[in-house]
Amino acid sequence: MAKIRVPFFDAGATYRELKPEIDEAILRVLDSGWYILGKEVGAFEKEFAEYCGTKFCIGVGTGLDALILIFRAYKELGRLKDGDEIIVPANTFIASIFSITETGLKPVLVEPKLNSYNIDPIEVEKAITKKTKGVLAVHLYGQLAETDELQKIARIHDLLLFEDAAQAHGALDKNGNRAGNLGDSACFSFYPGKNLGAFGDGGAVTTNDSDLAEVIRSLRNYGSQKKYYYTVKGMNSRLDEIQASVLRVKLRHLNEQNQWRREVALYYCENIQNEEIILPIQDSHSTIKHNKNHVWHLFVIRTHKRDELQKRLADNGIQTVIHYPIPPHKQAAYNEWNHLSFPITEKIHGEILSLPMGLHLLENQLQKVVGCING
Repeated sequence: MAKIRVPFFDAGATYRELKPEIDEAILRVLDSGWYILGKEVGAFEKEFAEYCGTKFCIGVGTGLDALILIFRAYKELGRLKDGDEIIVPANTFIASIFSITETGLKPVLVEPKLNSYNIDPIEVEKAITKKTKGVLAVHLYGQLAETDELQKIARIHDLLLFEDAAQAHGALDKNGNRAGNLGDSACFSFYPGKNLGAFGDGGAVTTNDSDLAEVIRSLRNYGSQKKYYYTVKGMNSRLDEIQASVLRVKLRHLNEQNQWRREVALYYCENIQNEEIILPIQDSHSTIKHNKNHVWHLFVIRTHKRDELQKRLADNGIQTVIHYPIPPHKQAAYNEWNHLSFPITEKIHGEILSLPMGLHLLENQLQKVVGCING
């Protein structure tokens, strides 16, 4: 058992499982001779929009680009302007914050709920001012934010509701609506480690707003809808044909792969028995594999002995990652915020540890992780 190693993530696991389908898809693109904004991108956009339940999907270069393009498009449409405030969770990945400041908007950080790690609707309502124009709900670690409550707040205060769904491909709310169709617009990342990951960078915007979709399609392609004619000052952020072909294959298997993640999460929750460990779900563990609100992009535990536990796991060949060690308001990039205090966020960032999660895990590897944690 001591020789068993447990990598945190294996980028090749999905490829090995789906190799014939993926090889066929890539060769189809290579043989076509068309590598940018062709049939594969168009087909993936249609298929992913249908999967999310939205009218439109626009493939772009990265998840960060997707958010930037959303904010830029709303500015083009006159819904946002420089200096407008966007409420965002204080414990999110830094890209959520970058997208706001990059487009001349002002992030307003609020605390998450300690048990879910997602933005607290009560704190959102407290933070609303006359300058507030939107709320960015981040579905952190694969669990949906409380979009029902956030939708009510957005309606009452006439705010835009944005989803950062970069970690939540396929997650469903209680009404059967998927991530990407729970606000005015949403961003997705297809970074290789995501539940729906490409073999390089990639991203997408989903929306039901035809005007927004039209502007984003133009912005991602230099601001052009007709070659060499530019209606807005755009950028180059296009999902390429090879990545789109890979994503089309993997999308067909996403639901079953998400279900496997639920099985892994259930195994952890039923077998980790250590009083020092706080598991990600506090209610009946038997519901985990049936709860489609969470797609388990990451399985995150908390412990005040985090560094000690991480070292013990590493010494036993088990790789873990901290998502994320330093909150945005303590980063050098935002040194103007370094004096701010967000106690819940800081507690989360000081205690969290992500255990191995993914299609690569075998039963003996899961046994080793649990055995090492239990002690």
